[in-house]
Amino acid sequence: MEIDPKKIDYVLMKNRRDRNALIPILQDIQAELNWLPEEALEIVALELGIPLIDVYGVTTFYRTFSLKPRGKHIVTVCLGTACHVRGGQRITETISRELKINSGETTKDLKFTLETVNCLGCCAIGPIVVVDGEYYGGMTSQKALALLKRTGREEA
Repeated sequence: MEIDPKKIDYVLMKNRRDRNALIPILQDIQAELNWLPEEALEIVALELGIPLIDVYGVTTFYRTFSLKPRGKHIVTVCLGTACHVRGGQRITETISRELKINSGETTKDLKFTLETVNCLGCCAIGPIVVVDGEYYGGMTSQKALALLKRTGREEA
């Protein structure tokens, strides 16, 4: 997958090529590309004068960064204690079967990425599913399937 170096250059210029802005730079690139390709990391390291290994260190330390292509829609299921006892694991399994991927994977068409987290801090309304940053409480397997179908139709 080829990237447009002009997009990376724009992000670097916006952040004044400040090596102290490494995390915001990586966040902006990921917001633009939906992941952090190796080529982008190499450009950032070169332009900021930071060893590539240090850039990789930041990207692998923070879970929010992805070094693999991610889907257009990010589906996150909470598996914290409250969500787990209310069916979070069943919901994850249902979504996994529907999308034919496991947690941490992306569909071949790059439409969906499935993730799980240990807690989203919304225990009172769990189980929680987050799609593209929007929280859905009181989730069930059937509601999750309907949500996936609705999300897929909205982009068509």
